[in-house]
Amino acid sequence: MASELTDTPVLSTDRFLLRPLQAGDENALYSAMSNDDLMRYWSRAPFTDAAEFRSYLFDREWDGRTWIAVPRAGGDPVCRVVASAHGKEVCEIGYIIVPGNERRGVAKECVSALITHLFRAEGVHRIFADVDPRNVPSNRLLQSLGFTREAHLRHAMRTHIGWCDTWLWGLLEDEWPL
Repeated sequence: MASELTDTPVLSTDRFLLRPLQAGDENALYSAMSNDDLMRYWSRAPFTDAAEFRSYLFDREWDGRTWIAVPRAGGDPVCRVVASAHGKEVCEIGYIIVPGNERRGVAKECVSALITHLFRAEGVHRIFADVDPRNVPSNRLLQSLGFTREAHLRHAMRTHIGWCDTWLWGLLEDEWPL
């Protein structure tokens, strides 16, 4: 059931397999999570210590799930997508691209696969995302996937760059065409 997100099945797209996190993934993902530009609008500053990042990535106390997208033809991870339950049949999603994979449709393809899985296989009713309004690529992605911008919260959280607004995006199961 969607309120008990524990299993992380392998998901498949035309170009990628989205599999559970495994040892060694931190090596490819560190380049994203330590990047000033990619982490600018996250709730924390970029990682500066690989060991700290590994501990964060493999934190057993976090109640969400992680999928790592790898090319079907083989190769290093290109994207991380996550889902965490927020009440019964409601999930929050997140994603980050490994540098060098931008503007190739990676995020759209991988996030689409996650959304389809959550709605069709797990019975989720609502998916939402929380994005800084200045994060143009992420907001553009959500809009292109059919999400509705439902709220603008001013100074919603204090982060490493100061007080930040957030846009809340939502998508309902019956709005998803796949």
